[in-house]
Parts: sequence; C-alpha cells; structure tokens
Amino acid sequence: LIQLVESGGGSVQAGGSLRLSCKASGLPFSRYSMGWFRQAPGTEREGIASIDSNGSENYADSVKDRFIVSRDNAKNTLYLQMNSLKPEDTAVYYCAADRESLVGRVPAPSNYWGQGTQVTVSS
Repeated sequence: LIQLVESGGGSVQAGGSLRLSCKASGLPFSRYSMGWFRQAPGTEREGIASIDSNGSENYADSVKDRFIVSRDNAKNTLYLQMNSLKPEDTAVYYCAADRESLVGRVPAPSNYWGQGTQVTVSS
C-alpha cells in the first residue's frame, strides 16, 4: 500500500515560517519525483514546488525565494520549508509522487497524493 502522509501545517502570522513534511511508504521513494501542491477554497489545485529523483528543484513564481523543497531519501521524506509567509499562502497543502517529472503539471486525482495539511497565515 502506497501512502503519503503530510504533517507540519498550522496557523502562523504573516512573516512567519513553517516546515511541512511528507512521509512516503510503499514505493521506491528515491526513484520518484515529488511535489508540493496547494488548494485554497474556490480555487484549483496548483503546483508550488517539486524535486525530481535527481534532486533538481522547481518553484512557482509565487513562492520562489521564500520556499525551499528538499528530500531525504534515507527517511523517505519530502520537506517544504516555508519562510516569509503571506496571507495568500493560506491553503491546504498536499504532496504527490510520480514516476515522471512534476514540473508544470498537476497529477491526476488517481495519482499518489497525501491527505493534505492546512496552513493558515493571518495578517
């Protein structure tokens, strides 16, 4: 059974930081591209950061220079360090895994997704 479990969400004031984690099990983690996505109420799910199996990182313009994606293959865990948070970063954050690169695309619902973790940034 393949599972992705996010953690680390919460409420923070603008300018603060949070670190999200995504623990994967049941798949050869080091061979998968991993990505972070978010969805605010009334909006579509959007990709914000991804890291390929070779460690290549990619960021959406909205989070570039504020968020850092990383992975620890020994721990089968994906991370998202979020700094200088803004109220517009408020959303449910999801991680996803795919054999193919996640740059510029949102995987289908049938792909491997976590359950999501809420991030709320107050002004």
